[in-house]
Amino acid sequence: MKKKALILGVTGQDGSYMADLLINKKYEVHGLLRKSATGNTKNITHLINNKKIFNKKFFLHKGDILDNVSLSNTIEKVQPREIYNFADQDNIVWSYEIPIYSLKTTIISVIDILEILKHKKKIKYFQPISSNIFGLSKLSKQNEQTELNPNSVYALAKASAFQACKMYSRIYNMYLCGAIFYNHESPKRNNGYVTKKIVENVCAIYHGKKKYIELGDISAKIDWGYAKDYVESAWKIMQLKKPDFFIIASGKTHSVEYFVKSCFEYVGLNYKKYLKINKKFLRPSKTGVLRGDISKAKKIFKYKVKTDLKKLIKIMMDDELNKYNI
Repeated sequence: MKKKALILGVTGQDGSYMADLLINKKYEVHGLLRKSATGNTKNITHLINNKKIFNKKFFLHKGDILDNVSLSNTIEKVQPREIYNFADQDNIVWSYEIPIYSLKTTIISVIDILEILKHKKKIKYFQPISSNIFGLSKLSKQNEQTELNPNSVYALAKASAFQACKMYSRIYNMYLCGAIFYNHESPKRNNGYVTKKIVENVCAIYHGKKKYIELGDISAKIDWGYAKDYVESAWKIMQLKKPDFFIIASGKTHSVEYFVKSCFEYVGLNYKKYLKINKKFLRPSKTGVLRGDISKAKKIFKYKVKTDLKKLIKIMMDDELNKYNI
């Protein structure tokens, strides 16, 4: 019997990588498409335009995670074996500007889903969580038992979603699993993220389209990984007999300055000639140095880091540079 999966947030970075992965694993894949996302399907265009895949192996359903009626109807119609929820408002800066919306999309929607699923216990559910839940952690590394200390509206919502999944799993005996993802990037990142902004600007400078790049705090140290690899880990977590949550990270940190320097070096330029610091790009609040302890994932399902930061930068830079050759 063919496995069915429903992906919430299928047009985003993680959701689209998951769609590719599951199709390659012979799943029948369904995605929930918000009305506001209908014009932003570039990450899944290759699936929509493939006549052998679209409406045969990959299906889209109109709905919204904030509309539990459409959500419930879609789940009832599809009857998935697995649900992956990559839908939320994931921009930390925006979460300060639109806090109520951020809370609704990141935690209230999760409660709605869990309420639906507690009556459908054959469905397995995956919830991604952000490492920002550790916020002001003073530990050199965080693990699955580290105290939660969120320092943004987004992180607060993610911490609540994390606790909600653990509570529902415990009380209602549901299969609710997930991962605490540290920063994970790819060419599919939107330009609201600093890595994408850096890559786009460096390539534009290299091609003479821009003169400089403006950034905020370049001293910030970040644990970066490749989104495609992290999504594969999500699938592996879903296949475990016992539901659980795992830290998924590289286990190493690099500064934003290092990322900028490496991107400029990739095209043979000295970053110091093109970088300007602008305080308007500083976040309203900071976090501690977030670095993931991946010991548990290594032990339970043999997790390993496939793509280091150097390879990730190459992947992102090559993709952006190729756009100038089209």
